[in-house]
Amino acid sequence: MAEKNDEVQVPEAEDDDNDNPDYKPPAPKSLDEILQADQEDESLRKYKEALLGSGAAKVVIDPNNPLNVLVKKLAILVDGRPDMEIDLTLPKDQIKHSKIVLKEGVSYRVKIFFHVQREIVAGLKYEQKVYRKGIRVDKGSHMVGSYGPQAEIYAYTAPADDAPSGMMARGDYKVESRFTDDDKHIYLEWEWHLTIKKDWSD
Repeated sequence: MAEKNDEVQVPEAEDDDNDNPDYKPPAPKSLDEILQADQEDESLRKYKEALLGSGAAKVVIDPNNPLNVLVKKLAILVDGRPDMEIDLTLPKDQIKHSKIVLKEGVSYRVKIFFHVQREIVAGLKYEQKVYRKGIRVDKGSHMVGSYGPQAEIYAYTAPADDAPSGMMARGDYKVESRFTDDDKHIYLEWEWHLTIKKDWSD
């Protein structure tokens, strides 16, 4: 039930560390350092311009929040159905009672809305673990990418996944999600629930 992604393959394992032990992310740099580096490289300069949008000035969405990534909303997308959304700006105790109902076997996508402020963020990832009756039944990891600060909200849509089907698959699933990056910054961790039913009207 976890999302599948061609970019990141996460094997089933009992430990929580899914990272490649040989991979070392680059040292973090400030926005100013990034802009000043490699000025003579035209292709790199254009890449930075594309990543940063129209300006290099620091964008601050929420001056009271020190994080560079502000995760705002999760949506479940099903063709032919209204989007089902969870407001991730609510207190975590309130979010954990959010429940999204899916018809068994239906194809769906997870979509995350987020802001980036102050600095470029590299290697954003969306991760989730799915539990049924206290037992982990699946997990997934998706590389979201690198983003520059901008006033407009970003949206990432995960590859399509299929809800489980069959009488034994129906019921409640607890999902633990988090939004993180290459430097192991955790921008948000939250818990929510999926309920699989025989039909939408059940």
